[in-house]
Order: sequence, then structure tokens, then C-alpha cells
Amino acid sequence: MDDVTVGIIGGTGVYDVPGLELEGQLPRSTEYGEVTFNKGTYEASNGASVDVLFLPRHGSDHSIPPHRINYRANIAALASAGAGPILATAAVGSLREDLPPGRLVLLDQFLDFTRSRPSTFFDGIGRVEHTDMTRPYDEGVRCLVTRAARRAGVDLVDRGTYVCTEGPRFETAAEVRMFADLGGDVVGMTNVPEVVLARELGLPYAALALVTNLGAGISDDPLTHEEVLEAMDANRRQLGALVGAFFEEVAAGDPRGEE
Repeated sequence: MDDVTVGIIGGTGVYDVPGLELEGQLPRSTEYGEVTFNKGTYEASNGASVDVLFLPRHGSDHSIPPHRINYRANIAALASAGAGPILATAAVGSLREDLPPGRLVLLDQFLDFTRSRPSTFFDGIGRVEHTDMTRPYDEGVRCLVTRAARRAGVDLVDRGTYVCTEGPRFETAAEVRMFADLGGDVVGMTNVPEVVLARELGLPYAALALVTNLGAGISDDPLTHEEVLEAMDANRRQLGALVGAFFEEVAAGDPRGEE
């Protein structure tokens, strides 16, 4: 296969690529700001190499709150570096009792409740673009992830609707009930506008949600950020297995996952 560069965007608790030695940094300049990737190379079992660009969404020290992340710079930098496919991770709360902490959910839809973020590349006068979002997550990359889960023996929920809130506060119990009534499965603070921007630039992007807690009102206990980090650390083993299998699937054939 031709050389391919995979982009990995790490959410809360994912500050490196499990099972991959990162070898250095790659800075990129965009009109929206500077971005620095950690880079590495995955040597697949078939002898192929996969270049990897890793970006911790909140910064390496988790210093950037969700509403202040420079999503446009991140996605523009991935595009200019030739990344594709892109796999993002996100720590999420569950809106369903039958989706407990520890489950992995491959997103296929979202509901957007963000308010103040720059959400498009097409905001200049004289250029009007309306991007189709019927299927916001790339089906080819989703196929790669489902095949990777089978390869790694990881239990994966292959569809889920992500509710994106503004943050940085957690949701109220009333909001959790409303989101569930609207058809949401999980709730988080970062996947929008990230997925929208990737779709605007035609980047093949998928997102893997890692359930860390039950939403407010479903669980009797108040949620803390430390609880989220502990749950992510517990998920690290199966996440590492899935990501490694994902690289193997990319190396095995079409990087968009088409059979």
C-alpha cells in the first residue's frame, strides 16, 4: 500500500498512543494558530509502516478547557500534514443505564448544544458553504474501527449519538433526562465542532467514545474529574489493543476502510 499518515486526537486521559513509541514533534502553522503534533511510526505485522500524528486535544498537561480548544487550528493542521484517516477519542458520560462505565462506543450521530465556539471554516463574507451532515462520521473509518475491534477482541458498541455541551461544567440531572429523551446515548464537551470541521475539509474522521460514568441523576453520586481520569486509566488496556489493531487494519489495505 502507499504510505499513509494516521491522525490520532486524544481526549481526556489519553495523552499518548497506547503501545506506540512517539519519536519526536512536528510543528505546523495555520491561519488559526500553531499546532505541534507528537509523531511516531507503527510497524505493522505485514511489514508496512504507518506514520502517526498524535495530538492531545486538551494539551499534554490537560490545561485547555473544552470551550477554549482551538479546534480550527487542530483540524487545519491535520489536513495540511496529510493526515487521514483520523481517529479521535472522547471521555463521555452515559445517558443510559444499559451503557455503563467501561464501554466503548463508536459514534455515528451527534446533537450540538455548544454556544460560543468558532464552528466553521466558512465564516468569511462572499463564500457561503453548507456542508451535508447526514452521516457526520466517515463510514470508511468507522468500518476500519469495527474491523479492528473484532481483530483485537474488544467489545464495541458500533453506533451511538453524542450530545455535545459547552462545558466546562458537568450537566444537570434535568439536562441528562432531556438529552436522553432527545435520543442521545452519551454526553461530552469536545466532539463538536471537531467532527464538523473535519467534514468541511473532507477529512475521513471517526470518534471513539469511552464511557467513564453515568450521567447526573442516573448515578446518585456527584461526578468528579478525578473519577473520569480513573475510569480512563482502567480503559487504557482495551483502548491500546483497539488502536494497535486499527493501525494493522490501515496497513492491511485501503486507509478508508473500504472492502
